[in-house]
Amino acid sequence: MEVYTVTIATGTSEYSGTNNYIFVTLVGEKGESERTLLDNPGLDFCRGAVDQYKVTSPSPLGSVLLVRLEKQKYWVEDNWFCQYVKVEPPSGDKVLIFPCYRWLIGDVTVDLREGTAKTQMDDSLPQLLAHRKTELQERQKTYRWVTWAPGIPRCIEAKTEADLPQDARFDNEKRSDFEHSLQYALLELSLKKLAIRFGKSWNDLDDFKRIFWNHVCNSEYCMEHWKEDWFFGYQCLNGSNPRMIRRCMKLPENLAVTPDMVQSSMAAGTNLDKELKAGNIYLLDYAILDGIPSNTIEGKPQYIAAPLCLLYQHPNEGLIPIAIQLEQTPGLDTPIFLPRDPPLAWLLAKMWVRHAEFQVFQLLSHLLRTHLVVEVFCVATLRQLPAVHPIYKLLAPHLRYTLEINCRGRTQLISANGIFKRVVSTGGDGLLILAQREYKVLTYHSLKPHTDFTDRGVSQLPNYFYRQHSLMLWEAIHSFVSGMVSLYYQSDHDVQGDLELQAWIRDISQEGFTECPNFGQLPPPTEKDLVTMEMIMASLPDVSQSCVQMAITWHLGRAQPDAIPMGQYTEDHFTEEQALELIERFRMELKEIEGHILSQNEGLQLQYLVLLPSRIENSITI
Repeated sequence: MEVYTVTIATGTSEYSGTNNYIFVTLVGEKGESERTLLDNPGLDFCRGAVDQYKVTSPSPLGSVLLVRLEKQKYWVEDNWFCQYVKVEPPSGDKVLIFPCYRWLIGDVTVDLREGTAKTQMDDSLPQLLAHRKTELQERQKTYRWVTWAPGIPRCIEAKTEADLPQDARFDNEKRSDFEHSLQYALLELSLKKLAIRFGKSWNDLDDFKRIFWNHVCNSEYCMEHWKEDWFFGYQCLNGSNPRMIRRCMKLPENLAVTPDMVQSSMAAGTNLDKELKAGNIYLLDYAILDGIPSNTIEGKPQYIAAPLCLLYQHPNEGLIPIAIQLEQTPGLDTPIFLPRDPPLAWLLAKMWVRHAEFQVFQLLSHLLRTHLVVEVFCVATLRQLPAVHPIYKLLAPHLRYTLEINCRGRTQLISANGIFKRVVSTGGDGLLILAQREYKVLTYHSLKPHTDFTDRGVSQLPNYFYRQHSLMLWEAIHSFVSGMVSLYYQSDHDVQGDLELQAWIRDISQEGFTECPNFGQLPPPTEKDLVTMEMIMASLPDVSQSCVQMAITWHLGRAQPDAIPMGQYTEDHFTEEQALELIERFRMELKEIEGHILSQNEGLQLQYLVLLPSRIENSITI
């Protein structure tokens, strides 16, 4: 009689434990152990518990290939989250780890592979090859593609988050926090709104400070300097959407700027032509917004500008805006706004550029290029790569919560009656048309930081902290991923021969990225001399709309209480030493980057800490 020691870890989140019957069978090369009911004195499989049992076999099993877990109902159904199973052979050989990290729901049987990452080419035993095939067949029934709207990446088939399998859902703590925090922000801002004056417009710009509370938005510095030109330039480099700015070597034909217009913004002894040739002129072009249908909010038509903004890298003042045209077609009703114009006219022009920036950031940089693009990789990974596959193990921590947050986004934010329809100028038809436009020109090339910065001609632009930090992170991630891939693939031939990997990339390109060619406001001002503070105030959302916008911004931008930082893994999918060494090396590189960024910002009044590795989540969860 052979006696094996089996250790089983239950998840640590709420409701992970179970009082149902749990059975285990060890499946080896030479046979199977006895089907054993796991029952120690007292309670088994409590939340966070690590329980140990003895499992016997009438004869030696040889190498243990699979651990078979069975859950059966006891009085009432009680789901169970199993983290892993460890098996110690009677010979005292190396303890084997069988990662699980999934929910067992209902009367169910799950076979677990030993944790060593294996491609399909690494397996030769029919039993293990069959296990891979069965796992993928089951996953492909569970995770299915659907077209939510034409002309954008496809997504998971789920009308709401409730349709997702439990393994793709928020943990209970995350769900409670997510839902309660939004209600909390809306309630508190509603009380503030009543204290101001329900539904009325603001009297002046300082009124807005009354909805900027310390716990909602720590933005005193921004409120103090937002009108200044240098801060406008800083936001183009290190604000919410730092990917729009590009070097301008020749003025666009539809930008009606002459050298004389901007001469007063130039440094002594130079002019626009010289600075264009020197590479010191930059451009923000929001042509993608031209003609996008605008929203109507509470019966009031909204407006969307499609500005061109010219910036100059001044030797003393830094990057500053020097000319703004608020529409793509020049004409009498499309003046060129300049820093020497009446201060309110110049301020309003900059505000319209920031308004355009918000639309592009939220719908293109954030929604399309982050949430929707990553969802394609997430769905394809779950459909085409078994849990033992090295690329699945590599990507698994970065899939956490992405499907649920995207489902919630589709039903609560960008749906026909969602929050964007209530408060955003591009809400309704506009947001989809805008995303479709961007998707037509989206390429894998444009998602790579090195090539993106080179293509935009901004590789030497000073004080571009977003570029500096993102390139450091990219190099660390690239080195880590390359090292991991090299452990399991020695040549292009190995990659081509991995049929699961090939099915994965086909799912991404042919199913996910289908149709992709390659992988209450006043309108914008048409006269500069007529801009008044009343016109500026009438261009802004009223108190009610502002409070909703603030609540949503805080809700979606706050640090998540259960966030897992980049490089930190709560689930140990890899078990082999070489992979674990690479993970540890990656963590050390991230620690060095963290130290560099903190040192760089030490003593600065305006700090750029957005890309601290400790503040970057492993996955898209919000």
